[in-house]
Amino acid sequence: MNIHIFSNTQELGKAAGAAAAAIIRETIAQKGTANIILATGTSQFETIKQLIAEEGIDWSAVTMFHLDEYIGLPITHKASFRKYLKERFLEQMPPLKAAYLIDGETTPEAETERLGQLIQQHPIDVALVGIGENGHLAFNDPPADFDTDQPYLVVNLDGPCRAQQYNEGWFASVDDVPRQAISMSVRQIMKSAHIICSVPDARKAQAVKDSLERPVSNQYPASILQQHSDCSFFLDRESAKLLSDQ
Repeated sequence: MNIHIFSNTQELGKAAGAAAAAIIRETIAQKGTANIILATGTSQFETIKQLIAEEGIDWSAVTMFHLDEYIGLPITHKASFRKYLKERFLEQMPPLKAAYLIDGETTPEAETERLGQLIQQHPIDVALVGIGENGHLAFNDPPADFDTDQPYLVVNLDGPCRAQQYNEGWFASVDDVPRQAISMSVRQIMKSAHIICSVPDARKAQAVKDSLERPVSNQYPASILQQHSDCSFFLDRESAKLLSDQ
């Protein structure tokens, strides 16, 4: 576990995006292609911005997956993660080799099966992730399923998770936040060769402390990242302020 702490969100994002780009370049140089996972949400704004700005990446050799999507939410809704990735990433880039977006408007069981088959054919080289205020990893809220081998699954969103989405301004009320989503599973995320976890803001400080300093537990889903062989946390002063050595 590598922990990097920066003075502000912008510096955090620059470093995390640059680190991801370096892995992508190296992987393409070695293998000819690279498979990546992108996260969404406000915590990823600066990281994705920096990744887009990085030079020397052959994006035509990159295949992208993402972590989660609400069930039943139209792609036109501002909270849609497909919309987020299309507008904030895919439309800003040269065409990728492939981009496999989660369709929350189709039959969930069929979509999890489709994506599961695809990602098993594309071992992930680097995953860009964040953690929620409740410590969730993707939409795996506590108590997260650490045991399922399914690459994607249908999950129920708990109260704190739904409140976070409302408080970040994605929805007009908590009641408007969908109660279910399709999420990449914890085990699938952990199969990534490298993981870059970007976590800014004071509201994530307790989740950061729980994830890094508590014993691994599905009550603190992102604590599982302690067991990954190559995971780097990128924090700012506010998100790191409750850590014991700060």
